[in-house]
This record gives sequence, structure tokens and C-alpha cells, in this order.
Amino acid sequence: MSTPKGAAEVVARLIAEAGYDLPVRLRAWDGSEAGPADAPVLVARSPRALQRILWRPGELGLARAYVSGDLDVEGDLTDALRRARAATRGARAHVLPATLPATLPAVRAATWLKLLAPPPEPPRCELKVRGRRHSRARDQAVIAGHYDLPAAFYRLILDPSMAYSCAYWDGAGPQSPQTRDLATAQRAKLDLICRKLALGPGRDLLDLGCGWGSLTIHAAAARVTVTAVTLSREQGGYVRQRARGLGLGPKTPEVRIQDYRDPLDATTEDGRFDAIASVEMGEHVGAARYPGFCAALYDKLRPGGRLLIQQMSRDGRAPGGGPFIESYIAADMDMRPVGDTITLIQGAGFEVIGVEAMREHYVRTIRAWLDNFERNLPAITGILSAEQVRAWRLYLTGGALAFEQGRMGVDQILAVRPER
Repeated sequence: MSTPKGAAEVVARLIAEAGYDLPVRLRAWDGSEAGPADAPVLVARSPRALQRILWRPGELGLARAYVSGDLDVEGDLTDALRRARAATRGARAHVLPATLPATLPAVRAATWLKLLAPPPEPPRCELKVRGRRHSRARDQAVIAGHYDLPAAFYRLILDPSMAYSCAYWDGAGPQSPQTRDLATAQRAKLDLICRKLALGPGRDLLDLGCGWGSLTIHAAAARVTVTAVTLSREQGGYVRQRARGLGLGPKTPEVRIQDYRDPLDATTEDGRFDAIASVEMGEHVGAARYPGFCAALYDKLRPGGRLLIQQMSRDGRAPGGGPFIESYIAADMDMRPVGDTITLIQGAGFEVIGVEAMREHYVRTIRAWLDNFERNLPAITGILSAEQVRAWRLYLTGGALAFEQGRMGVDQILAVRPER
């Protein structure tokens, strides 16, 4: 076999020996290139990019290389991720390097590329959470790591209502006409939730995991009495400020910054509510605690009261967010097939009366956030570090692709507490 001309050819040969074709073009630090000429270009700026992958084969190694800036993509990042996914479809690994066998050629290649060195330090923005999974202290740290970024950052990527959850679009399929902007689609989602919960003036709503207050403010403006709960101090302070701005006096929404497991001091005469909404908060509860979560929701509802849970789902083989999401965006996420969640809700005594799949709606929602992200990048770079910017770009791009390819879903589950 001929002597390789550069680092890119060495990597391409190693991938070929593992039974794969290089799905993107690779440009190495020495100027060498390999792979298809019409594909996005993966740029390895130094041997450290490959060292990160060598020490952590798979998704996390690649993510560390990208977030640190040791690895970059020239061209369409979505296209690059889509090609990489297609190239490894059916393999046990998520990405190419994890499939490479520890063979003599691999060792020789690592020696030739000067990769045999101690592991590089992870990027500084990698999440560091400790303690027992879903303990109160750990949950607080996890939520702070994701949601306690400044509200100014979220204002740059979300719609004016600050809805950080899946919107509801006219015709959600990929071929559907773009008949709504993000703000209109989010307002449609909030209207849909209020209709399903039969909310109106004088009704009591518990908005559990209220986020930046989109539903709280929307419902309160319709004269619904709202109690909002969040574990994020940044979000809680922001929602309180928005609520005061409504000018509702004694009907101003009450915002609690607390763990959902803590007792909720009575905000209604009987301590119960006509309706409860939990919009993309259940993913943070944890599998072991989810039955207790459902039981608590049942106890907080009056007989005949309605519950709406909007929650992401995925197959049981990969219940978490994946190594990248868990390490950089939101640790300890738990997702399951929607049918399993329905069973848990029914097990608490609820009657499930409606389920609506919204997967395709999330593709358009996240891509709208990504468009806002790129358009407002100059302002965002004044709020986030360079590593955080790259992590968020990867998060939004990969998230939209996961929903597009059906690897993740999201559903609205409507249930009622029986009158009996």
C-alpha cells in the first residue's frame, strides 16, 4: 500500500478499513484533504481534534472537538450531520470513530498522526453536575446550567412570548407551505392548550414548569387565575416582572421558585386547581420519580379537572438526550415512548382523553430558533462564550435533525381527573 500523503488520507484509510466511506470532505491541519469534493468540509485544525475523538470515541468526542473549535465545519452543518448519520445507519455507534477497531493499523495511524498523548481537557462550558441523579440539589444544578442563562440570550432566539417549547404550525410537514411565522405558531400553541384545558375567566391554572412565562402570561391576559412554578431563579424573576406588567392587580399570576416536589402553599381556596399544564418539563423528572410526579398532579387537580402534558418522547433504547445533550445542554433527561407515558398517567388515576403528535411541528420550531440564532449572532457573542455559541449551534442543528428523522417525538397528552 502506498505511503499516505497527509493526515486526511490516513484518517480516510482507517475509516475505509472499518467498512465505511468518508461521508464528508476532511481537511487536516497539514493542508491535506480526502473525501467527496461536493460535501461539507470537516476541518481538523490540529491533532488535538483527533485526540479528543480517540480518547472519547463517538458522539461526545466529536462534540468536544467541535465545541472547543479544534474541529469545524465549512458548509451546511445540517447536511454534514445528515451525511454522517446516513453513513453509520445500522451500526452500533452513532458516529464513525467509535466503530474503528483497536487494530495494529489503527495504532500505527495514531502514532503517525502523533495522537498518542494525554487526553485534552474538556471544553470549559461542559456541564459539571454531581450527586445522586434527580436528587434535589442535582436537579437544581442541572436546571441552573441550562435555564439560568440570561433572559437576554433567550429573547434573541425565541419569539416575543418567550415560548421555549414546540410551536403549532399550519401544515407541519416538510412540504407544507410556510403560512405562519414563529410568533403566530407559538400563539396558536398557547391557544390550543387553553382550549384543551377549557380555560376561561375565573378558572384556576397551575403552570408547572412555567419556563419564561409564555403560557402564564397568555392565560392571565384571558383572566385565568394562574399559579406558575419554576425551579430556575432566572426564569422566576423574569416571569414575575412580566406578570406585574399586565396590570391585573390582585389577579396578577403568582410565581413560585421551588421544586415541584415541595408542598405548594394554597393559592386557591381548596388548594386544588381546575387545570394543570406541564409543557416540556416532564423530561426533567426522571424515570423512577415519574409515577410520583403523576400522583402529585392528580392530587392537585379538582375532580373533573384537566391535565395537559406536552412532552418529548423517544424509543426505549436511548431514553436520555444523548452524550452531547447530557454534557452541554441539559443533563439527566429522561424520555420514553409516548405509550409508556400514557400508561404512567393512567396509573395515577387519570383518564386520558386525547393525544396529539407534534413531531413535525418541532422541526419547523427549532429551525426558526436556529434562524434567529444566526441572524442575531453578533449580539449573542456578547452574552455567551465562543464555546457556548458553538454548543448551541450544534444543539439546535442536531435537535431539528433528530425530530426530522423521527428519532425523537413530542406529544400533547390531555387527561382528566374523573368526577368519582
